[in-house]
Amino acid sequence: MVRKIAFNLFAWSIVLVVAFPLFWMLVTSVKPQFELFRRPPTVLPETWTFEHYWKLLSETNFLGYFWNSVILSTTTTIVVVAIATLGSYSLVRFRYRGRESLAFLVLFTYLLPSVVLILPLYLMLVQLGLSNTITSLVIAYTTFALPYALWLLRSFMAGIPEDLESAALVDGASRLGAFWDVILPQLLPGIISTALFTFILSWNEYLYALVLVNSDEARPLTTGVMNMLISSFNIEWSLLMAASVMMSVPLIVVFAFLQSYLTRGFGAGGVKG
Repeated sequence: MVRKIAFNLFAWSIVLVVAFPLFWMLVTSVKPQFELFRRPPTVLPETWTFEHYWKLLSETNFLGYFWNSVILSTTTTIVVVAIATLGSYSLVRFRYRGRESLAFLVLFTYLLPSVVLILPLYLMLVQLGLSNTITSLVIAYTTFALPYALWLLRSFMAGIPEDLESAALVDGASRLGAFWDVILPQLLPGIISTALFTFILSWNEYLYALVLVNSDEARPLTTGVMNMLISSFNIEWSLLMAASVMMSVPLIVVFAFLQSYLTRGFGAGGVKG
């Protein structure tokens, strides 16, 4: 009993330490301006206000940046998941020379620092005439999200018994038909898990967006908010906290609806057929 109580106290202590910055972000976003720098600070606001959210939505380009992030993250997720699904199927189901070496090479590219690829990508995108566009960020995000997604889906694909596909082929299904009717339904938890992680990576990415895009028309939230609210002389803390809360909402909603699939995906990826 003593060990159980001690373990629970330790676990809750970690949860409180991790959750406190999120709590402070939320309460700061609804504090009036005069309470932000009060000494000693107030844990809960004495006067609740949503003026910072209204100012953020009506007087800034936050909604434009938000829409850019939605388009960018969604497009990147679709491209990455589509390519990773077909690539993982090839790595698991087909036999050809260098298959394992190719799989480890893909993992190695994911381990490379992001800064190593920025200059080659920038020069390539300029030559293609795609600089300062959302398309350039989709291409850049695919370079670091695809290796991770491919390696993750490879483990999920290996957990699907090959006998299921063989039975469909014996019954007269084509290779494409067996893949569509047998493999994809079994792979769905893994696809959703991979899509979720890819969406989060794309939504939170900052370095590529900072270097590759300099126009407001294509800026995502990460660089748009920093450019809009932080300068060398001033930081709009109230607006910054309100923007941070609103940036977290899509991720919270996605997790709320896909949590069951994510849990099933972890279990499916850990089973070898």
